Amino acid sequence: MRASGLGRGSVRPCRVADTPLLAYCEYFYRLFGSDVGFDPEYPSGGAARHRLQLRKLPHLSMLDDADAGVCPTEWQRAQFPAAFQPKLTVLHEGVDTDHLVPQPGAELTLGDWTLKAGEPIVTYVARNLEPYRGFHTFMRCLPQLQRLALEARVVIVGGDEVSYGSRLPPGQSYRARLLAELGERIDLQRVRFTGKLPYTSYAQLLRVSAVHAYLTYPFVLSWSLLEAMSSGCTIVASRTPPVQEVITDGLNGWLTDFFDPQALAEKLAGVLAGRPDTEAVRAAARRTIVERFDLTRVCRPAGIALLDAVAARRWPPTPGVSGDGGGRH
Repeated sequence: MRASGLGRGSVRPCRVADTPLLAYCEYFYRLFGSDVGFDPEYPSGGAARHRLQLRKLPHLSMLDDADAGVCPTEWQRAQFPAAFQPKLTVLHEGVDTDHLVPQPGAELTLGDWTLKAGEPIVTYVARNLEPYRGFHTFMRCLPQLQRLALEARVVIVGGDEVSYGSRLPPGQSYRARLLAELGERIDLQRVRFTGKLPYTSYAQLLRVSAVHAYLTYPFVLSWSLLEAMSSGCTIVASRTPPVQEVITDGLNGWLTDFFDPQALAEKLAGVLAGRPDTEAVRAAARRTIVERFDLTRVCRPAGIALLDAVAARRWPPTPGVSGDGGGRH
């Protein structure tokens, strides 16, 4: 979580006199209908649900104190209690589309691999390799993907810790578990685990990617999806909220069932095989980010206008102030 007063280990800000308070409302955990209980392979036990109820208390206190709040997506806003939603507007922090641009001649060296734009390169990125971001589904798609795309190389970025969900016993990781499960069904000579990359290398990896897989529970939308789209990646993503606010199947990406590794493999391989609509879909993905999530020309001006409105107690904001053309989607 970012500096919202909502994250693990954070301290709720103290309200000072009559100073207006704008809260960053990234996520409100619910017992049903979102991430908790979504994946039957990793069920949430009673103790976890009790802890979740306790975690709501500082959120509710903050919401009561705040004059207004901002959420990155409509679905994330909808997770908050209905009584507080009139305080909340939807405005993403924004993506630097001037930096994250397609680059036809891009190259990146990772150890003994030299990757070039135009090659059959499949990318997967997460802060940590864990079920919340569909790592298990992605790994299970690899045997079929490698059969369908014989020249494909797969680059997997992310650490072995756990950002979200239940912690594993010390010394264990989801990467090790999935490698043990899949064994020789995966040709590891065509797979590269990078760990966490420096941002410059990560950005260059997106530029050389032929197709980018993004999977998530119904949860916080990852910046990596928007950054991959800005960089010109062709996206295959899970049909889950809030992904569906950004990706329209067949228009600016392709959607697939979160739990279906075979369908994921087929869609990824179809892009690598050069399906005729790929370039149009890739261009539409970039256009989506430029028009709705551009940091400099869309989100930052809307954010400053929102700050001004809250400071002047013009709430709810007048049409256009909250970024109806630059953040609501």
